[in-house]
Amino acid sequence: MGFPRFFIVVLQAFALVCTGFAAAQDAPGGSSSSKSKQKTEQHVKASATTPSGTEQAPYRNTEFGFTYQVRYGWVDRTEAMQPEESDPAKSRLLLAAFERPPEATGDTVNSAVIITVESASAYPGLKTAADYMGPLTELTTSKGFKVAQEPYDFSGSSQQLLRSDFTRDLGKLTMYQSSLVLLRKGSIVLFTFIGGSGDEVEELIEKLAFPTGGKHR
Repeated sequence: MGFPRFFIVVLQAFALVCTGFAAAQDAPGGSSSSKSKQKTEQHVKASATTPSGTEQAPYRNTEFGFTYQVRYGWVDRTEAMQPEESDPAKSRLLLAAFERPPEATGDTVNSAVIITVESASAYPGLKTAADYMGPLTELTTSKGFKVAQEPYDFSGSSQQLLRSDFTRDLGKLTMYQSSLVLLRKGSIVLFTFIGGSGDEVEELIEKLAFPTGGKHR
């Protein structure tokens, strides 16, 4: 079985997350330029002063029975990151959201949530979510990540999820990334969460819900 074909979108997200941080480190004084820094600070301030309880409508996917509550103020790049030659019958990008615009530099990890889906028929012999985790792990580690925890069951009452955790050293910071895999209706749904700490990733995962059976656990 080869690499997950649509996981290239997630790798693109990794590149976007890392590029802004790297640019900030290369700037004079080891931080972003004053103009970029000001934009980032304005973005954070706007989010921080949002009235309590104010949230944008969650992303809802009735096909696979889940919702995701994107944090208020995050940037939706789903449309911009759609592969030019993707086959909707085989693979789709459902959601790509970032804490700040990917092109904006910053001295923190640009947290992100990426959700993709592709047909299980693209992988001959694939019968369970576990069959998908091998190539996913191989490709993730080939990009500089280390396995923090091997694939393990992360199921709830109405869905069967497998989860694997990774970390990547960025020098002054560590990037944390968790992948959740759901096999449903002949499709593979991949949930990827990226953050600047393990606690942040957990908070992002908590925003994933399966209404027919509660949250992810």
